[in-house]
Amino acid sequence: MNNKMEYDVKGHLHQILDTLPQGVRLVAISKYHPQEYIEAAYAEGQRVFGESHEQELRQKHEALPSDIEWHFIGHLQTNKVKYIVPYVSMIESVDSMKLMKEINRQAEKCGRTVNILLELHIAEESTKYGLTPEACRQLLEDGEWREMQHVRICGLMMMASFVDDREQIRREMQTAANLFDELKAKYFANDDAFCERSWGMSDDYQIAVETGSTMVRIGTSIFGPRVY
Repeated sequence: MNNKMEYDVKGHLHQILDTLPQGVRLVAISKYHPQEYIEAAYAEGQRVFGESHEQELRQKHEALPSDIEWHFIGHLQTNKVKYIVPYVSMIESVDSMKLMKEINRQAEKCGRTVNILLELHIAEESTKYGLTPEACRQLLEDGEWREMQHVRICGLMMMASFVDDREQIRREMQTAANLFDELKAKYFANDDAFCERSWGMSDDYQIAVETGSTMVRIGTSIFGPRVY
């Protein structure tokens, strides 16, 4: 590992960490970045990393320290679930009951309970995945999730629109925060596990912190442009 690269990752990592208040965790988004970059962040104490492709995640999991908490953040196809369920710490991008059922089924085979977040689609861009707020309410109201012994719903995840309008970003994140409070009160009032609000990336994480985020997903500001 060359020293310049190690310094860059280390310096940028601490720049981010120094701005995060207590109670907000950093998920370092390491997708498309080489293992040496993850090792540099790991050496500074970072333990939570996010990946969005099953094959890349599997390769990194096998090669890197076993105490890393891997978060899956990308769109997850049901036929890929079985490959990541044995070791993933959290799946942040659950956007359907079909996917939740498959995670539960595969986790049962492994004797695990997998932490998940329900992904919201609030942004106005059609390219994003996720449940609309109404679909999210309906999924929980239907109650099928209560029977799943190997899935633990820990909160909500969303991506704000990729725009320059900071007020639009704030509105979208506040919508997610309000929905979290509503669902917490209605379905999870006595469940301490339902506590995570995952929004905020390199360009907008400070707004995310102001709107109640507990986990920010930051890659570019730490690792630089994608390497491959």
